[in-house]
Amino acid sequence: MIPLTDTEPNRYSNFPFMTVLLISINVLVLAFQETVYQIDPMFYRQTVYLYGAVPAWLWYRHGLGAVSVLSSLFLHGSIFHLISNMLALWVFGRRVEDACGPWRFLVYYLFCGATAVSVSTILRTSSNVPTIGASGAIAGLMGAYLLLFPWGRIRTLVFLNIFPIFPKIRAFWIILYFMALQILPAIRVLLNGADYGIDYWAHIGGFFACMSIFLFLRPEALHRYRTNLPV
Repeated sequence: MIPLTDTEPNRYSNFPFMTVLLISINVLVLAFQETVYQIDPMFYRQTVYLYGAVPAWLWYRHGLGAVSVLSSLFLHGSIFHLISNMLALWVFGRRVEDACGPWRFLVYYLFCGATAVSVSTILRTSSNVPTIGASGAIAGLMGAYLLLFPWGRIRTLVFLNIFPIFPKIRAFWIILYFMALQILPAIRVLLNGADYGIDYWAHIGGFFACMSIFLFLRPEALHRYRTNLPV
């Protein structure tokens, strides 16, 4: 099940400026990473560790500290990692940006990403594996979308046997399904230190940061939410 696009119209603006800008920056950063890797793989590795959020380094105040908490959000490990995150950013970011406005949306996005990295760091204090990628911040967007537009319809790619179909699925089913997939691996990480290539605790931390979305909404959007009108 792959979400492709939000089918609902925006209320306040026609073009998701900040969402497109964030996607563009992430694409350019990965292109730079790939160029560096082709020239000097060792320097590439050093760059990822320096600008990625390494829990042990953050915990013991090594490396770039708070800078890496934010810079890690723009690093990705592969083209597939980038595409999956940017697709989700497009699907869930557009209407959340519309409800916030571009600059409030940017602050909210970075806050969710920083919260995701912080939660992951607290629960993996001895890990020397850097946390990279936008997925923690995007989990925060998914949580905000769930609160603001639970009945929104998402055009989704689903394979029926080998045949692709493109149904519109209610957002809450997709988001809750995604979060349910995080729980068991996250518990395994916490209980026995299981090692995954995916930072499940960053996803959970970013998702629960969505409770702050009401601090970032446009005044009109907040008023509509409080009076049970569609945001």
